[in-house]
Amino acid sequence: MYQILGIGELLWDMLPAGPQLGGAPANYSVMASRLGNRAAVVSRIGKDELGRQALEMLTPFPVDTALIQVDPVQETGKVTVVLEAGQPSYTIHHPVAWDFLTVTDALLRAASSADAICFGSLAQRDEQTRKTIHALVQATKPECERIFDVNLREPYYNAEILRESLKLASVVKMNDAEVPVVTRLMGLAWANQEVGLREGAELLLGEFPNLKLAAITRGGQGSLLVGQSEWDEHPGIKIRVADTIGAGDAFTAAMTHYLLRGAPLSVLNEAGNRWGGYIASQSGAMPPIPAETLKRITDEIEG
Repeated sequence: MYQILGIGELLWDMLPAGPQLGGAPANYSVMASRLGNRAAVVSRIGKDELGRQALEMLTPFPVDTALIQVDPVQETGKVTVVLEAGQPSYTIHHPVAWDFLTVTDALLRAASSADAICFGSLAQRDEQTRKTIHALVQATKPECERIFDVNLREPYYNAEILRESLKLASVVKMNDAEVPVVTRLMGLAWANQEVGLREGAELLLGEFPNLKLAAITRGGQGSLLVGQSEWDEHPGIKIRVADTIGAGDAFTAAMTHYLLRGAPLSVLNEAGNRWGGYIASQSGAMPPIPAETLKRITDEIEG
C-alpha cells in the first residue's frame, strides 16, 4: 500500500446550497484513500466549530487526519463559492489557519516515507506555509512522486511561487486555462503568443528537467498527458455535470494511484477522466462512492 500526502488547504466551501468540506489537497487525499492508498491530509484548522466539524466530516473516510494541526488563534479556512452554469467562482478568506502550517518532526517523518506528495500554489500564498511545504517536499526520498497541482487563484500566485514549485516537482498538473499563464510567467512565451497545450507542456518539461510528466485537464474535453518521450490524449467521459468542485482533484488522485503502479499514460488518462467525471456528476467534492460504483469504474479503467 502506497503512502500519499496531500499538503495545503483544508477548508469549507460556502456554497449556495450550504457548506461543504473541501480544499484541493484534502479532496486529493480523500480520493487517494478511497482508491486503496494510505493517504493523509496535511493541513491546519482553527480551534473553532468549523474545525471540529471538518474532522467530524473526515471521520467516515479512510483518510488519515493525524497530521492536521489545530491553530489556537486563526480560524478554519472558508471559501465563498458562487456557481454559474455549474462552474465555480471563489472568494477565498485570508488569513486563516492553513496559512500557518508549521514544520514538525511528525510531518518530516511522514514526508520522508511518502511515495507521493501533492502540493499546490494556493497554499503557498503566505510565507509560513510556503516554507513548510518546501521543507516537506525536500524531505522526500528521491523516488517519491512530487506532484505540483497548479491552482491559480487571484491574487495568490506569482512567478516566484510557480518557478520554485516547478523546480521541486516531478509531475505538474494544470488545467487548460492555466497553461498559457504559467508558460508566460516562466518567460517561455510572450504575452501575445498563442501557446498550444502540448507545446506549453513541452516548454515546461524542457525548462525543468526534473519534470517527467505534465498533466493538463480540459474540463468536459478530457485531458492531455505529456511525458519526456511520449504523450497521450483522452477525449473525456460524457456525463451530466452536477458541479465541477473537486473533479480536478479526483483526476490528480486517480492519476497518482496508477502512476505509482507503473501504468502507461493511457491508463493514467483513463483513470483521471473516469474518476474526475464521476465526481463532477455528483454534488460536492467528497460524494458517496458505493462499493459497486468503485468496482465498476475500476473495471472500466483496468479492463
